[in-house]
Amino acid sequence: MEYSCSVVRRWEDLNNDILVKIFQSFDIFELTSGIAQVCSSWRFACCDPLLWKTLDLSMLKPNFIKIPSEPYVYVNGRSDITLTRILKISLNLSRGNILTLIFHFNLYISDDQLTYTAERCPRLKRLVMPAWNRIKKTGICKAIRLWEDLESLTMPSIKNPPYLLEEIAKNCKNFAELKIMGPCDIFFASTLAEFLPNLKVLSLRCSMLLKGALIIILDGLQHLQVLNISHCLLVEVLPPPAPKKILKELDESILERASRLRQFLTCMDDSCIMCQRTRNDEGLMRWYKYEGMWKADEVRSLAICSEHFEIEF
Repeated sequence: MEYSCSVVRRWEDLNNDILVKIFQSFDIFELTSGIAQVCSSWRFACCDPLLWKTLDLSMLKPNFIKIPSEPYVYVNGRSDITLTRILKISLNLSRGNILTLIFHFNLYISDDQLTYTAERCPRLKRLVMPAWNRIKKTGICKAIRLWEDLESLTMPSIKNPPYLLEEIAKNCKNFAELKIMGPCDIFFASTLAEFLPNLKVLSLRCSMLLKGALIIILDGLQHLQVLNISHCLLVEVLPPPAPKKILKELDESILERASRLRQFLTCMDDSCIMCQRTRNDEGLMRWYKYEGMWKADEVRSLAICSEHFEIEF
């Protein structure tokens, strides 16, 4: 009689490096689905820092509706609960190793969710912020104070920029990159020059940009190396009663100021689809109409490279 001897291999005996490699292909829903509870070896792999250098929530699109009063948006309760659950599991598994945090542009997180996240991401270097609707001044200022290593911020435009930029100037000594997803007027440009004069990279793409604001930026940010105004609606304000003038090209006063930059990225081409969209949206891009395009940027370090489709939850 012959006996065959076979070796039964179990999933929990799989090499940790192989497990981590497999888990790196998972999206945030899969990583937080409970796989860390399968066994101790799987949990150990789920906590590997390689999985948590970046917490990318850019595919999470909540179920919400616009409302006429503040905060001008109502987020479905189930979406809020789901986001809180994902944040708690992710931040527990990451063990403070997250360096890049990316929110969907329309995620509408609350003050409590932002504060909870900030307290558990003390080493954060890059932040991509969602819309401000449900975030108060106290919430974002508390978060910025916790992010002393912050170097890069992408954010929607803000009505009262001084408090935020001043908080960054006070607490984030290595801050170097800023992307504004919204109009840039004289007040914002002046505030930027006052509080962040050492800024090295600035992107204002696909926004309304006043010529006067652009001049303030070029004159006031003497350490600026890269400026992206691609697809901007460049507007010159003339003395009344003359209407605002939309500029079709950059004049010599702008080009001369920008000549000191390492990169000056522009696009004002009538045939460019993104330029057409900025004009059609009157300089205030309605990103919900252009699936995923809010993630793009001509500046490589500011672009968001996500392999996953947006998921409404």
